[in-house]
Amino acid sequence: MYSLLLAIIYIAFVSLGLPDSLVGAGWPVMHQDLGVPVAFAGIVTMIVAGGTIVSSLASERVTRRFGAGVVTAVSVGLTAAALVGFSVSGSFWLLCLWAIPYGLGAGAVDAALNNYVALHYAARHMNWLHSCWGLGASISPFVMSYALTSSLGWPGAYRVIGLVQAVLTVVLLVSLPLWGRVNPVRPAGRADGTDDGTDDGTDDGADGADGAGAEPRRTDGGHVPLAHALRIPGVVLVLTAFFAYCALESAAILWASTYLVADRGVAPATAAAFASLFLLGITGGRFLAGFVADRAGDKLLIRGGFATVGLGVLLIALPVPTDVLALAGLVVAGLGCAPIYPAIIHSTPVNFGRRSSQAIIGIQMAAAYTGSTLAPPLFGVFSSWAGAWVFPLFLAVLVALGLLMSERLNRLVARRSRTADLVRQP
Repeated sequence: MYSLLLAIIYIAFVSLGLPDSLVGAGWPVMHQDLGVPVAFAGIVTMIVAGGTIVSSLASERVTRRFGAGVVTAVSVGLTAAALVGFSVSGSFWLLCLWAIPYGLGAGAVDAALNNYVALHYAARHMNWLHSCWGLGASISPFVMSYALTSSLGWPGAYRVIGLVQAVLTVVLLVSLPLWGRVNPVRPAGRADGTDDGTDDGTDDGADGADGAGAEPRRTDGGHVPLAHALRIPGVVLVLTAFFAYCALESAAILWASTYLVADRGVAPATAAAFASLFLLGITGGRFLAGFVADRAGDKLLIRGGFATVGLGVLLIALPVPTDVLALAGLVVAGLGCAPIYPAIIHSTPVNFGRRSSQAIIGIQMAAAYTGSTLAPPLFGVFSSWAGAWVFPLFLAVLVALGLLMSERLNRLVARRSRTADLVRQP
């Protein structure tokens, strides 16, 4: 049952990535068919982002009531319905209308699945699962390309992906009995690479005495209010680190090519190719990180990831005549980004306790979507004022912020752990 459910979750993560690139890949044709300006793509993405933030914040209450399996199945079904709705939208306002359930479904399933995997599976699976998301996100542009060059058109691409999501919904509904039978087998107490691969059944996270949170132990097992979760020591630190990372990633994805062309004089085709390598670096890096994640530990993966991104940003910024270092820097930065997101999610139950993890992961998803939504237009404002040369400086500030916040959280967790050890001594 453990392996069967894990296989289903892997498929679910591939499916989760499939819709994420469709709007960007199809918009050059979509906006013409819908009769709206190119800039209106931002309206659609903002609606989707708003829905994901709302559903992420509500995920803890919903998941606690209905369970991760039900929330995942219903959310994927909601996404499938929205994608089919996109395929029959003959006007822009209908597209915006269907973007609402798409955003709500995407945010809820993201938070529910990430927390379930963090509680029940080892760090390697978290990295490989997010690599599967990248695989899905890389496949969908090819689906859109095929649809645009055939008689299907852009509605056909949405219809195909929507049907894939519908089939997955059926699979998830059939698998519901499995979700409650998989015991939390991942280590509960450490994220530093010293896990032994077993679980003693105790919760030594923030709900008790060993986690980062200094709140009293709560035994009601009920809903964790948002205000309560935000007061747990260390939560603001991890939210800021997560915000910084996702802002960094989204800004690099959108603006890397523009920087290379406008500031470095790189040929547009070459810049586009290496900008895509940034995404491939993230996907491939997560696959490779999975092989060392259990031994290295989440803390080392986060620290090493930010440091590697910093090295990549330095290579991008070096004022040398050749563009080779800048192009290589994008690849290095992508590899550095790879383990950060999965490791932050996977370490949440360790740092803050199992009972609070769903609420905190939901808030983390909201912080992630907020960073991803705000960073690209914010850089656009900066670059229009100062020039494209500020791109590596913008990334460097986000790297420094993310690393600083994650290291402060590590010190807080270590201090709480030492205090708890002293308390347990006779």
